Amino acid sequence: MEAKKRRYLTIIVAALFLLLLSIAYWIMVPLWCAYRANVEQEIVLKVPQNATTEEVLAMLEPNLKSSFTLKQALHIKSLGEQVRAGYFRFAKGTDNITIIRRLQYNHQSPYKLVLSGNIRGMQRLAALLGERLMADSTAFADYFSSPDVLQLCNLNREELPSLILPNTYEVWWTISPKGFVERMIREHKAFWNSARLAKAEALGLTPAEVSTLASIVCEESNKRAELPIIAGVYINRLKRGMKLDADPTVKFAVGDFTLKRILYKHLSTESPYNTYLHKGLPPGPITIPSIEGIDAVLNYKEHNYLYFCASEALDGTHRFAQTLSEHNANAARYRAELNKRRIL
Repeated sequence: MEAKKRRYLTIIVAALFLLLLSIAYWIMVPLWCAYRANVEQEIVLKVPQNATTEEVLAMLEPNLKSSFTLKQALHIKSLGEQVRAGYFRFAKGTDNITIIRRLQYNHQSPYKLVLSGNIRGMQRLAALLGERLMADSTAFADYFSSPDVLQLCNLNREELPSLILPNTYEVWWTISPKGFVERMIREHKAFWNSARLAKAEALGLTPAEVSTLASIVCEESNKRAELPIIAGVYINRLKRGMKLDADPTVKFAVGDFTLKRILYKHLSTESPYNTYLHKGLPPGPITIPSIEGIDAVLNYKEHNYLYFCASEALDGTHRFAQTLSEHNANAARYRAELNKRRIL
């Protein structure tokens, strides 16, 4: 009888031991896994809307030391069925609990948004933003074309590109189109400080008009040193009441920035943007100009040039002239070189 009791007692003790061991396993293993460094190399993670936990784990897995330990850690802190959209960077050596907490509480990493000029219009900007941010290009394009955006930034439709300043910005990857415009409004106000506003006023131009002229200047040359000189040519022509005769405005009017040569048939294209037909500045920027271009207008080079054309060297530089006869001679050399190289 005593032997039977001892046997039962042994069984009970063994069962309790196994139960405690099992409980310890289910508690201690996930706990150990939770604080285990698991990121083998930096992870850049973009979680789209409505992503499931399984989908996010699959995105993380290639750069983890062990997907098993992450899944074990999820027994302590669950992510639920879905993970909120966001942009996350996890440094090498990040532990599992940090990954889980940041995803759970949506502690995103700032996203570095690079906008470099010249961006050829709001549609192109919408496409770029759609490629880089969570919202798609259609969402940005629709908002840019809505009446709400004009009311928000106090610009007309043609002037809207002047709101955007190409630069590098830290934003949330999940930023909405409206949020993006609101950020650009703040950046625009900060950029147009009292010093820049005073220079624009001295030229008799509004900030939007400065951007309009800068968009032409930037399209004329990719040589930074030439930008203030070209800006000076156009300012001289504006002061004298001359038409700008700017080739980039013709390309914009035609709808083809790839034109290598501007022909007489192009010059007659009817458009308020065609400065061969209409005096003064176009209604708005033909591109979104660079900050360098805007500052080139505000700090234009003072000189007596009224004309310029591309150099026959075809190296992106230009020849400047004070008189029409001098300009015609420069233009003839340029056309002769184009003909020689059979560039149509």
